[in-house]
Amino acid sequence: MAFGIQNDRIEVNNRKTERFIMKIGVISDLHIDRGDIGIKTYETLLSEEVKSRQLDLLLIAGDVSSHYTTTAEFLENLRNITGVEILFVPGNHDYWLKSNENMTTRDVYEFYKDMPGSLLESPYIINDDWAIVGHSGWYDYTYADPRFGEEKLARGKFYGGTWQDKLKVDWQMHDRELSRVFADKVEADMEKTGSRNIILMTHVVTHRRYAVPMPHRLFDYFNAFIGTSDFDALYEKYPIRYSIMGHVHFRHQFRQDNLTYICACLGYQREWRTYDIKTEITNTLQVMEI
Repeated sequence: MAFGIQNDRIEVNNRKTERFIMKIGVISDLHIDRGDIGIKTYETLLSEEVKSRQLDLLLIAGDVSSHYTTTAEFLENLRNITGVEILFVPGNHDYWLKSNENMTTRDVYEFYKDMPGSLLESPYIINDDWAIVGHSGWYDYTYADPRFGEEKLARGKFYGGTWQDKLKVDWQMHDRELSRVFADKVEADMEKTGSRNIILMTHVVTHRRYAVPMPHRLFDYFNAFIGTSDFDALYEKYPIRYSIMGHVHFRHQFRQDNLTYICACLGYQREWRTYDIKTEITNTLQVMEI
């Protein structure tokens, strides 16, 4: 085990052997710069939760904030406070830019790719048995009701609402094409893991069970921007044992075909079940043991 570190002794052929258990925390969609709580409060309480759970590794599946500098500073502080390895993928909000900034979305992507702990085009090998592969992923419109045509979906506007990525992100590429490009990058990373079991982490949804159930007045349309079908073939081809995602602000996990799906989104304050951020972080953070 690279680090990790609960030590159990088991008997194998009358010899004592060490079995190491790694505790991996999972959380997503912190949105630390929304609401009135304050970023330092998120930083302190999440750090305390990581320490109290005695985690060896923390995975964050995107949407830390709505600006790359805020996200980067938060992740660096969290790593310094906890002393724990933190791996992440950016979410769609993490790519957002203000209109007056001299940066492109591709620049932000490269910024994240070079950050410590980024899984973008950089699989993380845990040991001989396990690896983590991650990417933001992107949506390909296939989760929307088929009555909406390509042109209508590409506008990102429905019932007076606008999907904000259309205003704050510019990949200079169609969403469907981008989804395919990102899925191909994930497959290239999976090829680097050998025969290891894979923990896959994306921001966008890669299983339709996490889309908003239809018919729905709004999400018959806006489900277009929730998930992608481009990962379907990867689940068939590679030994993915855990699939972690965010984006939808659900907290739900289920098991299907020897694979555990985890969505552990903190979400916006208005979506919380209580008014206490500490309770919400505690209830959101999920722990895997491998």
